[in-house]
Amino acid sequence: MVALNTENPPGNEMALAPFIGEALRKTGMDVLIDEYALGRANVVAKFHNGASPVFALNTHIDTVPAGDGWTKDPFSLTQEGDTLFGRGTCDCKGSLASMLEAVRILMASPESWSGTLLAVFVGDEEVASAGARHYARDCGKIDYVIVGEPTSNTVFSAHKGSLRPVVEITGVTAHSGTPELGRNAIYDAAIVTGAVKKHHEDVIRSITHPLVGNASLCITRVSGGKADNVVPDRCELLLDRRLVPGECEESAKADIINLLSGLEQSHGIKARVTAYKPTTGGATQTDLNNAVVQASLTEAEACGVSKPGPYGFQGACDLVHFREAGASGVVIGPGDLSYAHKPDEFVTIPELTNAVKIYVGIVRRLMPSSNVQANT
Repeated sequence: MVALNTENPPGNEMALAPFIGEALRKTGMDVLIDEYALGRANVVAKFHNGASPVFALNTHIDTVPAGDGWTKDPFSLTQEGDTLFGRGTCDCKGSLASMLEAVRILMASPESWSGTLLAVFVGDEEVASAGARHYARDCGKIDYVIVGEPTSNTVFSAHKGSLRPVVEITGVTAHSGTPELGRNAIYDAAIVTGAVKKHHEDVIRSITHPLVGNASLCITRVSGGKADNVVPDRCELLLDRRLVPGECEESAKADIINLLSGLEQSHGIKARVTAYKPTTGGATQTDLNNAVVQASLTEAEACGVSKPGPYGFQGACDLVHFREAGASGVVIGPGDLSYAHKPDEFVTIPELTNAVKIYVGIVRRLMPSSNVQANT
């Protein structure tokens, strides 16, 4: 799977989807390879084994680009002792491998569980979650989900969301020899920048959540100017707003628009949101007392995870889309998040095997075999 390049952009999950599909078919599951856009694919497998619940194992097929700085070939799995190196080993083909093995074990002993098992492996998590959004629009009822991400096999029950507004500041162009005849959009952008920083410090960072910490607002990109000798009449800023569970995207959007409106009133600055760049999605959480959280904590601890959680992701992932579809869920997977997206990314074999045990244990705990009925 490491050798089949699914860097995103462009994604090209179709390079790996047939391999995943065949592995799932061999277990006896019904498999759909859903190419929802050219070269972009989800792999969705299903097996009905008696009465409810419906339980999904999910992770993503795409990886971030390999980039520079590797001491090993990023697309050739390299083993050194118990450590496996390669792009995606940690994020998230390690989780994918462990989930495929968990499915194989569960399908080999259907008498040990009852319900409907789903394996949902999606595209585009690293950019805009197009695969998860596409699946969740018409996925039907799901009771529980485990989302595979590198958590060192600890249990994460909440994650932040992200919102990225593009803000355009407009001025008046002029010759740079007579700047007083224009209005410099970059100077106005500097005032906007200061206001954004102050708003984060005074307001946004006081919005907190016990698992994921504080919300945030910052500027991550700036561009402006069109010639060396022209006063710029346009400057563009990209804002990054991180939301915590309980926050609403629409309220966050309104807050930013109000901030910009206040600057127009106080400074005459013309600034507006022109677009929102695609992101993974909003924030979410599953209640600590939910059965899937409690089962996950129990199974992780049984596999030797000394401090199983629950914790909260500082970033975003696809859990939110399953939660919006009605599922209760957690995020668990092999690999250390601090090594994801970096050169010489790695995962260890013990983490992979423990993840398999945890996944299988959670499924069996929440899908007890006493309810097994004849397969249909």
